[in-house]
Amino acid sequence: MQKMTARERVHSALERRPVDRLPVTEGFWAETLTRWRTEGHLGPDEDPIDHFDLDMRRAGGLNCIADLDFEPIVLEETAETILRLDGNGASLRRHKLYSTTPEHVDFTVKERGAWEKAIKPHLLAIDRRRIPFENYREERDKAAAQERHFCWAGMAPFEQMHPMCGHEYMLMGMALDPDWVRDMVNTYAEFTIRHLDLLFAEEGLPDSIWFYEDMGYKHSPFMSPTMYAEIMQPGHEKLFRYAHDLGRKVIVHSCGYVEPLLSGLVEAGMDCLQAMEVKAGMDLPRIWRNFGQHIAFCGNIDVRELVSNDPERMRAEVDRKIRPVLAGGGSYILHSDHSIPPDVDYETYAAFLAYGRPLGQLTWPTRRAS
Repeated sequence: MQKMTARERVHSALERRPVDRLPVTEGFWAETLTRWRTEGHLGPDEDPIDHFDLDMRRAGGLNCIADLDFEPIVLEETAETILRLDGNGASLRRHKLYSTTPEHVDFTVKERGAWEKAIKPHLLAIDRRRIPFENYREERDKAAAQERHFCWAGMAPFEQMHPMCGHEYMLMGMALDPDWVRDMVNTYAEFTIRHLDLLFAEEGLPDSIWFYEDMGYKHSPFMSPTMYAEIMQPGHEKLFRYAHDLGRKVIVHSCGYVEPLLSGLVEAGMDCLQAMEVKAGMDLPRIWRNFGQHIAFCGNIDVRELVSNDPERMRAEVDRKIRPVLAGGGSYILHSDHSIPPDVDYETYAAFLAYGRPLGQLTWPTRRAS
C-alpha cells in the first residue's frame, strides 16, 4: 500500500477503510513530558506530536462558564488546595500542586428554578469570549502544514452540565425532573452549535469533531440506557447530526464503563469510540464484536501494562486487544486507555509505537468500507 499522510491515515480509519499503518494519537500528563525533558528525550519546547510523529492534532473547546463577568471568589485556601466559587455558581476545590478532577463542594443550581434563573440566560446568545480563535487557528494551520488530521475537541452536554450542578443533582434530576435535565442538554447542545458555527465560518472546518463526554465510572454508567435514550441521546443526535451535515466524523471520548450506552451512542451517530478504560471494565475485542460493523475504535491499551515498563507485558496487551480486531476487519487508532502518566519510561512508549504501528497492515486483505 502507498504511504499515507497522517491526515489521510486517520480519515481512512474513521471511514473504516484500509490504512498503511495504524494511526496514533495520545494524551500525556504534564508531569510525563517534564520527566522526559529532564531526562533529555525531548527538547525544552519540543512538541510530543512532532517528536513521535503522531497523526492527530486537537484544539478548540469552548468556555462554558455561564457568567463570564463573574470574578471567582476564593472561599478557602491551604498550601495544597484552593476552593473557589465560580461563574457557574459552583464551589470547587482544586489541587494546586498537580492536575486532577476538582472536588465538588457545593452548587447554586440544585433544581430547575436555579438553572432557569442563574445559568440558562447566559447561554442563549453567542459570546466571542468563549471561543479560542487564536489557538484553533494556530493548531489548524500547523496540522495543515504537517499534513496531520485536525480535530476540534470540546465538551458535550453531560460534561457541560456537571461542573455547573454536580453529578449528584444532575442525576437526581434525571430521575425526579427529567424535563429539567432535557432542557439543560438541549440548551448546551444548541449553545455549542451556535459557537461552532461562528468559529468554523471565520477559521475554517476541522477534519473531525471530538466530544468529551465522561458518562461512566467503574463497572457502570451514570445512567441507565433508558435514561440515556430519553434524556441525553436527543442532544447527542443534534450535535452529531450537525457534524455529519458538515461532512465530519464524530469521535466520542468517554471514561468509565459506558458499554450499556453504546447502542444509543451509535444510534445517535457516533463514528468512533475513544478511551475505553480497562480498569472500569471496557474491553475492545468484546465491544468490537458487538459494534465493529458500525464504528471505529481508539484506545483500550491498559496504561498499567505500559507503567510496568516490561516489553513483554506491553506486547501481550497490544496483541490481545488489537490483533483480533484488525484481523477481523475492524478499524482502530492506537492510543492508551486514558493518557500516559509519568511512571511510563520514554523507551517503553517509543517501543509501544514501534510495535503497534505496523499492525495496521493486518487489515489489508479483509477490511471493507461500509
